[in-house]
Amino acid sequence: MNLQLKYFEMTLKKRLIIFSLIIVTGLGTIAFQSPDNKYFEIARNLDIFATLFKEVNAYYVDEIDPEELVTTGVNAMLASLDPYTVYIPEESLEDYKTMTTGLYGGIGALVGEINNRTVVSMLYEGYGAHKAGIKIGDELIEIDGVNIKGEETGEATELLKGSPGTRVSIKVKRLGEEGVLEFSFDRETIHISNVPFHNNITKDIGYIRLSDFTLGASREVEKAVKELKNKGAQKLILDLRSNPGGLLSEAINISNLFIPKGEDVVSTKGKNQDWNKVYKSLNQPIDKEIPIVVLINNMSASASEIVAGVIQDYDRGVLIGRRTFGKGLVQSTRQLSYNTQLKVTTAKYYIPSGRCIQAINYATRNPDGSVSHIPDSLKVEFKTKNDRKVYDGGGLVPDMSIEGSLWSDLAINLLQTGMIFDYANEYYLENKEIEEPSKFKISEQEYDEFMLWLDEKEYAYTTNLESTVKSLIETAKEESISEEVNEKLEEINLKLDSAKQQDFVVFRAEIMRLLQQEIVSRYYLFKGDIEASLVADKDMSAAIDLLSDLKKYDSMLAN
Repeated sequence: MNLQLKYFEMTLKKRLIIFSLIIVTGLGTIAFQSPDNKYFEIARNLDIFATLFKEVNAYYVDEIDPEELVTTGVNAMLASLDPYTVYIPEESLEDYKTMTTGLYGGIGALVGEINNRTVVSMLYEGYGAHKAGIKIGDELIEIDGVNIKGEETGEATELLKGSPGTRVSIKVKRLGEEGVLEFSFDRETIHISNVPFHNNITKDIGYIRLSDFTLGASREVEKAVKELKNKGAQKLILDLRSNPGGLLSEAINISNLFIPKGEDVVSTKGKNQDWNKVYKSLNQPIDKEIPIVVLINNMSASASEIVAGVIQDYDRGVLIGRRTFGKGLVQSTRQLSYNTQLKVTTAKYYIPSGRCIQAINYATRNPDGSVSHIPDSLKVEFKTKNDRKVYDGGGLVPDMSIEGSLWSDLAINLLQTGMIFDYANEYYLENKEIEEPSKFKISEQEYDEFMLWLDEKEYAYTTNLESTVKSLIETAKEESISEEVNEKLEEINLKLDSAKQQDFVVFRAEIMRLLQQEIVSRYYLFKGDIEASLVADKDMSAAIDLLSDLKKYDSMLAN
């Protein structure tokens, strides 16, 4: 064993032992005197880990990467707790800051992979890429001299990011253009808006899409509400669907916009007494009377559930959609050595009625290591301000449930293979302008042209049922099943193949909506994409109908 290796092992062990001693002595020397004491167990297991690591490093047959090995161990340890307690290495800090602040240095473009091509999938209006003339659908070939053809999308994303003010050079291929197009411009600070779209969707109903809870979310919502009211809105739809949450402070401030000053918004309770807090509305609301509908679904989580829960518990508005995710846990960030961090679950939160909507019990695990949802038999009844019954332990149940729509196999395949994405690029190339997002529709003739375009691409898709039948046919051949059974399976397969051709008729309306939304994004970018998605939206239709009948709205909030 060479001196350098010995020094490394001694240093590592010393650090771990010193760390153990600090933990233990900081809590009293009695920790060493009592073998049953938890802190003795911490010190003992840290020492075991240090000696184990030393032995593996010294004797394992191949060379190991110490950082990779320890990171794997840390991640596995934290994964045994819950999905939200995570280790953040130094190289991931920028991504974490983006998640919490909505800010990053870059060009203002999203990239993705379509048919083995790294392409621009969306542009943020007014930022570098958009101003420079880059288009959705452009295939990225080279970034700052680095050829990215055939590389993972993540590499392109990292190359596009950088300090604001630094120069970036990009080469792309564009449909309808010969050769390669080159762009060079400065990176800048990109602010990802928490409210990517808001508008009055009827004469007196305003709509706000809230997609995140990063810094400034409450200011953006407040500004949007005021603008909508100035344009005549007397009722409001707040869309929290698929919003994963974010900062607790922003959830509190957004809730405060619609409830009186001095009311309980949320309370937190944890093992550490410092986390036992009650958060109240500290400011005067901007409107405590305006009728509100909050749209939710199974991907509305955390801070989204706090805002929706406050609205429901105070009978301040009606929740429409589907049961929310059920994340009633609070995380805080702790600074570690070497510029790393730990995001750790420190408390559970409770909304004004007193309920915690956490749906999964991570404290108790099944024999196989999995965790279970809290059963209905263990859920407790609570009451809203108007004495309406609500329950804990399973997310928020909407006041008006709307059955969710599932995409057809055909729609999923057209999206996954990039057929709809590529057709939108060609449509954009051939049509200089279209109607505004809420009014744009492709004609029946254009849909037929899309089908002909697919034929030229030799497009084909396989349904889940068809895959199952083909698998049965292969199994039957391998196991020498009777010829009669094989013939029946082949017959079914042929019928399925024939039925697939009818899918373009059966799911015509669905495919047309997807085409319309994708095409609109080429002309109106992210805002247009959202606005187009609201056309034929069942949740939105239900919300508009309810807000158009305030007698029914009031009755839903009464006891």
